Amino acid sequence: MTPKIKIVVTDLDGTLLPSLGSISKKNYDTLYKLKEQEIIRVIATGRTLYSALAVLPEDFPIDYLIFSSGAGIMQWNTKELIYSQQIEAEEVFELAKILIDHEIDFMIQDPIPLNHQFWYYQSGNKNLDFDRRLALYKQFATPVGKLEDTKRDACQILAILPNKVDWFEELKAKFTDIKIIRATSPLDHESIWMEIFPEHISKGRGCQWLCSKLQIKASESIAIGNDYNDLDLLDWGEHSFVVANAPKELRLKYQVTDSVTDDGFSKAVECTLGEKTTSQQAANRCL
Repeated sequence: MTPKIKIVVTDLDGTLLPSLGSISKKNYDTLYKLKEQEIIRVIATGRTLYSALAVLPEDFPIDYLIFSSGAGIMQWNTKELIYSQQIEAEEVFELAKILIDHEIDFMIQDPIPLNHQFWYYQSGNKNLDFDRRLALYKQFATPVGKLEDTKRDACQILAILPNKVDWFEELKAKFTDIKIIRATSPLDHESIWMEIFPEHISKGRGCQWLCSKLQIKASESIAIGNDYNDLDLLDWGEHSFVVANAPKELRLKYQVTDSVTDDGFSKAVECTLGEKTTSQQAANRCL
């Protein structure tokens, strides 16, 4: 018998929220039902707080928001920040030197809660995805004029790379005592976003911190994701699922629910809690 579930944690983009779409009524209903069952509802996203608030209504039916891949946590009903971490200025400076030496385009995000603001460095190499993100947040961006500009406290550093996994892994090996998270670009859905955080930061660590605060065990959790930056979350969760639109590598490792456009979040919750599903295929996947 499945132990009582006390917390459900879901990624946002590509898991609960379709690209260029909206969160379905089915998934809204599931979130409301979880509240009725006194189950804590959490979104764990790579988005900054500013970006997450731009797509989540103020009364969205969750209890906590873990944002910036675990660097910050907000109690949703009060909008109170209850947890935040940063990289100190001297370390940001050393990390930036490595990236500049390798001609990598990157952005230094300000500390929480203003981590939608950033300083950016461009190598001059063609990088359309970097250009796209820069244009999207141009009003919050300041160019790096000299190396000394990079000596500043930061929530994270975001480097945007071509879709070359070997290059990503080679570059990752240049860093020590720091957390490197791989994510697929939410803009072109192809480029690799290298997210650089303090060593102890990830979605999974954020969940662990929150559950310790709430006196909930990881064995009482459901976790649902869709991309490489969800790996720590999925490894942390007791009942972990990826949606059918996740990369094949993840679908081979975790339980698979339906796609984001077919309410995969709701199907994963339903089959874990033993409720009737609307899709026999989803039910079979949960066996």
